[in-house]
Amino acid sequence: MQRTVAIVVFPGVQSLDVTGPLDVFCEANSFLAPKDRYGLEVIGVEHGAMSCSNGLSLNAHRHFGQALQAYDLLLVAGGPQLPSMSFGAAFDAWLRDACARARRFGSICNGAFLLARAGLLEGRIVTTHWNDAAALTQMCPSTRVEADRLYIQDGKLCTSAGVTAGIDLSLFLLAQDHGPDVALNVAKRLVVFTQRSGGQSQFSPFLVPHAEPTSAVAKVQSYVLANLNGDLTIADLATAANMSQRNFSRVFAREAKVTPAQFVERARVDAARVMLESSRAPLKTVAYQCGFRDAQHMRSVFNRRLGVTPQQFRLNFGAMV
Repeated sequence: MQRTVAIVVFPGVQSLDVTGPLDVFCEANSFLAPKDRYGLEVIGVEHGAMSCSNGLSLNAHRHFGQALQAYDLLLVAGGPQLPSMSFGAAFDAWLRDACARARRFGSICNGAFLLARAGLLEGRIVTTHWNDAAALTQMCPSTRVEADRLYIQDGKLCTSAGVTAGIDLSLFLLAQDHGPDVALNVAKRLVVFTQRSGGQSQFSPFLVPHAEPTSAVAKVQSYVLANLNGDLTIADLATAANMSQRNFSRVFAREAKVTPAQFVERARVDAARVMLESSRAPLKTVAYQCGFRDAQHMRSVFNRRLGVTPQQFRLNFGAMV
């Protein structure tokens, strides 16, 4: 029986959220026997043509009210304005029923918000675009949002990070269905990696302090950013905050949502990212100026936090000078 992959679209949808995954499964069909090929379907929340966020016009194969089959994979695409959009109780009810019927379901980018509104993310582990992770966490407190992952499978629920990460998720699911060789052949045809290095944190903006600007914690955060190549021990930071070490650690974690050590490490990584993007300074110079013990220590921290080495990060994002 043919597997059908369906993607839900709406006015303002991000076109790459739709075309990326569809192209993965379309290209896969050229490597598969006829009985194993995917059927592809686009489901609209409205009748007729819908404009994507880039102005491209999409015509869905059918309206959601007509989409009553059990799909092998049902995905909801994302879009720049989607977190604030809702398509009504009838759509939410259809989405719940359609996901229950599907063998697998999920979202691309911030399409996770439509799943959340339909009550499909309670108690689940998901990812979404890094820029929307905090808002999704606020909307669904019981949901664990892992903002650094390119994709996550939690049972039959599959979610991806921002935009092109939908291709990563689709290749992963294709490999589940038909093995890694088929996924590799499709990746070669699309000129993408079957397994990208690192998570989406390497693409996210640099660290912004989370504490209230007038708080003692905010002052300590500013102190950290101004003294990255210092020791920055808990004792140093507690002194800067005029608190005991124990009280400082507790208050900082509560207000900043990270421990002091985590903040210091993030700040050093972000400072190194700026230098790697904007200069050709040797790695040992970058490491010293940003407070790492040496270049090897910086490499270890980059690998753990971003999934890439400093040299790989510079190759990916450095200025062409």
